[in-house]
Amino acid sequence: MDPTTDNAGQTGDPGTARDALEALRAEIAKAVVGQDPAVTGLVVALLCRGHVLLEGVPGVAKTLLVRALASALELDTKRVQFTPDLMPSDVTGSLVYDTRSAEFSFQPGPVFTNLLLADEINRTPPKTQSSLLEAMEERQVTVDGTPRLLPDPFLVAATQNPVEYEGTYPLPEAQLDRFLLKLTIPLPSRQDEIDVLTRHAEGFNPRDLHAAGVRPVAGPADLEAARVAVAKTTISPEITAYVVDICRATRESPSLTLGVSPRGATALLATARAWAWLTGRDYVIPDDVKALALPTLRHRVQLRPEAEMEGVTADSVINAILAHVPVPR
Repeated sequence: MDPTTDNAGQTGDPGTARDALEALRAEIAKAVVGQDPAVTGLVVALLCRGHVLLEGVPGVAKTLLVRALASALELDTKRVQFTPDLMPSDVTGSLVYDTRSAEFSFQPGPVFTNLLLADEINRTPPKTQSSLLEAMEERQVTVDGTPRLLPDPFLVAATQNPVEYEGTYPLPEAQLDRFLLKLTIPLPSRQDEIDVLTRHAEGFNPRDLHAAGVRPVAGPADLEAARVAVAKTTISPEITAYVVDICRATRESPSLTLGVSPRGATALLATARAWAWLTGRDYVIPDDVKALALPTLRHRVQLRPEAEMEGVTADSVINAILAHVPVPR
């Protein structure tokens, strides 16, 4: 590819792309207060062609965050509210009979977009949840035996409510493993909450991002240039071994019934690589691995019931492993 071109679908300059992606934080902050880690996680997922599970109580701006990201990146976005009666075809699309032509034509579903917000994904039955699996893994949807490619970039941002489980269908471990990152969206600090209320008192409308001043600061060409640069970021054998040692330690932890799979190890290497590039380096260091270990691994492990009853969390187990595994010099 020619790194000097900047037309849609082609690559631009890697340095310019990094600056543009860095500018996303300031742009999204015009609409969303105090969620820089989540913004960074979404950008890392886009660079790695992965998907994100967002977990947080209602009202912490999960939907607004995805909409603001799409606006700042000039990407198309659609939202699906997952409910118990949602059908797979409501997500992927279906064949519709055209009485004028006497033929069936494909009507694309909301999955045909760049950023798909799958709101409360655990409120829909497994049959509908699984309708996203092919889209997430193969970047295509097959209807009536015909595969149809999805746009690029394509990211699924699925949300879960961590405090209300009645009437939900928890995602199976195999499907959780398909998400590159699990990002927890915390309640805002006191000052951030004051800023949120002040903005609303001054007329901020979360449904009108244009009026809030959110403008495109990057685009698909910047993402493609960044992906090319990330792929060239150097990973030493010592870093690879460090990632493997961390993931193998989860399989031996007495607090876990399920440790991180090789797919999880690959994901951690990829996210650390993207983070290294975003921070301005062309090589990965152990701190990059540590920085992305929690969001990349927390949903890929399963706690033993007795450990959970004692207050142990996935994050605390991973942190203990990071403190124990020798760091390469």
